[in-house]
Amino acid sequence: MYLNDLLRAKNIDPHQVLVLRHRPSEPKLNLALPRLALEKPHVFNAYQQTQNERVEGSMTRAKYVASFIGQAPGKALFVGLYSVEGSRPVTRKQFWKIPGNLELKALGMKGFGQDSARTTVQCFDLVLNEFYADWKGRLIIGWPGQELSWFRLADRNEFPVLAILDESALDVAMPDWRELDLSWEELSSLPTRWKSKLSEWRGVYYIFDTSDGKGYVGAAYGANNILGRWLGYSTRGDGGNQLLRPRDPRHFQFTILQRVSPDMDEKDVIDLERTWKNRLHTRHPSGLNKN
Repeated sequence: MYLNDLLRAKNIDPHQVLVLRHRPSEPKLNLALPRLALEKPHVFNAYQQTQNERVEGSMTRAKYVASFIGQAPGKALFVGLYSVEGSRPVTRKQFWKIPGNLELKALGMKGFGQDSARTTVQCFDLVLNEFYADWKGRLIIGWPGQELSWFRLADRNEFPVLAILDESALDVAMPDWRELDLSWEELSSLPTRWKSKLSEWRGVYYIFDTSDGKGYVGAAYGANNILGRWLGYSTRGDGGNQLLRPRDPRHFQFTILQRVSPDMDEKDVIDLERTWKNRLHTRHPSGLNKN
């Protein structure tokens, strides 16, 4: 079975379909794209609504865009089929006023940058339809030819159906807590599964200010544990800490120094926090802990 068979089964002519395989070159955005497709579809759609000039021409002639994410070599994961309802030119200033693009920029997207010779880009109105909606994140197809080309005309290519997963692959599993290294912007868009885990964990965390290399050690316990503390920073930036208040939180990186039992006594967590302050020398003036 092929993608074109699925299209014809729904009375969609493959001649009218442009197939996109999204795989951003920006590392943070590439990692976040499945989560955006799952939990923030308007931001994911903002990502695909503007393209380079070559793709613009193909998208203008298409009636539909079949949207996929490239998570593995030679494969593409289905996100949805979008109707192309028209387009409009937007200037660089207008481009960066689109709310979704601001969130994408925080994840490293270059977008309509100053290095572009164009004065406007086409912004396409892409409307998600119900085409195999229950296969979102589950349908995997083979991607023909070189992967450097991320768009294909459906009628000129064969996309074999490789698998239909039991569960969505867009729901990215939580990495090992030792591997977490999150920017301040990422705190406000954590996957639901990650939030659930972080809310279970008490422990000691570290905030590193990349602007000057200074650090802050904090303890997490009580309601929502590490998640509760980190969401506080995502809202206020400084989390109520005096020495963090004058700093730009866009320079902050968040990691976990030590994860402890969820029922560890608060006093014991605070004692651990003290030992980490001593070991990392984060007390003022060498660090960002006031005491």
